[in-house]
Amino acid sequence: TDPAFTMQLPVSARFAAALLPFFCAAGPAAGAENVFRTLDFPVAEMEAARGKTALVTGAAGFIGSHVARHCQDLGMKVLAMDDLSGGFTSNIPAGVTFIKGDIKDAELLDQIFKAHKINFVYHLAAYAAEGLSHFIRSYNYRTNLVGSVELLNQAIKHKVECFVFTSSIAVYGSINDLSQMQNPNRSLSTSGHKPKSDVKTSDVKGLSEEDRPSPEDPYGIAKYAFELDLHAAKELFGMDFVVFRPHNVYGPHQNMFDKYRNVVGIFINQIFHKKPMTVFGSGEQVRAFSYIDDVAPPIARGPLVPRARNEIFNVGADKPYTVNDLADAIADAMGSPNHPRDLQPARLEVEVAVSNHDKVKEYFPADEAVSLEDGLKKTVQWYRKQGKLFRPVEFASVEVMERMPPSWVRSDLRETAVCEGSRVQTEAIEADQGGARSSDGGEIG
Repeated sequence: TDPAFTMQLPVSARFAAALLPFFCAAGPAAGAENVFRTLDFPVAEMEAARGKTALVTGAAGFIGSHVARHCQDLGMKVLAMDDLSGGFTSNIPAGVTFIKGDIKDAELLDQIFKAHKINFVYHLAAYAAEGLSHFIRSYNYRTNLVGSVELLNQAIKHKVECFVFTSSIAVYGSINDLSQMQNPNRSLSTSGHKPKSDVKTSDVKGLSEEDRPSPEDPYGIAKYAFELDLHAAKELFGMDFVVFRPHNVYGPHQNMFDKYRNVVGIFINQIFHKKPMTVFGSGEQVRAFSYIDDVAPPIARGPLVPRARNEIFNVGADKPYTVNDLADAIADAMGSPNHPRDLQPARLEVEVAVSNHDKVKEYFPADEAVSLEDGLKKTVQWYRKQGKLFRPVEFASVEVMERMPPSWVRSDLRETAVCEGSRVQTEAIEADQGGARSSDGGEIG
């Protein structure tokens, strides 16, 4: 195993035995890191981070892997935890301590917190698919709510200084719920019932932290419920927290084969495989697409800014675009201008869905945001080297199949009483340019 990338085994022999068969990667593929910009963090924040230990859950996933990297850059010792149900070992930054485990496993968490003095918890582990959550309700609540509570219990008992939680724009209502977009018997709304038509992109102010959350799908409900639980833990136990609500994030380390969400990945894959881009309705739906380097750094900085404690922040891009604009930009980035489009009938869809970021800019000043053009260029560069090797993350079974979108139903998809999650597990990645290594030094794939 690469000495710069170690696996920390829990104290318990039972857990150690459970972790031994899993492999460690030696960090991202060679040449992949040049898609990330170097950040200069404020000196006061670097000093606040020095000597601290951070537990980052979901660290093999998209946003979590970037947060782990920034925590390292800030000077923290990083424990990176992931169950690999939707993450990839090639995403995990070199030099962290990797723990293969499930946040629902209370005994494992107990061992981790006893073995390490953890100062900050960054909780990003989740199954994030608004639409699919209707059909895996129990799995959604067990993973996104009960698992979060198990983690919070340990943070309280072991006197963690601050709990940083990555929530979602889904708490504001049906914004990215692809299943309800195809349900003619529903109407979609967002907090405050923001205007959905006749809005110029330049005039969009967006949802603010002052808007009352009104989640409409199980995923958003779970996220908001845990936000409320953090407030309760603060009131009774004095547990400080910081909540971030990102939206429409894209970039390197994202699973571009996730068919349940992520329009950027869907378009990139369709162009790569010489298929037309699927556009629903007029394509004039308005969204703001957030490059990962504008989202992960504020999350990593969360507990290091004293006045940010016990606050909630929307985080993401400001400049809104139509889906047609996005399609044009991705086609250009892929070197396929005027790529054909498959125009489908309009679905039930919130026409304008963006959030306001004045607050996060005030608390976490940063350089100018990455433009859509530059962000897509970096994403495509990474995709061509490594992202195209990722396998699809799909569920082997769901709890309810009724009214699932036809494009999500496979011939081998089963309806079961208990959904155990995705079927990817340790076979999630075939190979990468750097050669992901198994624990015995052999090559994977």
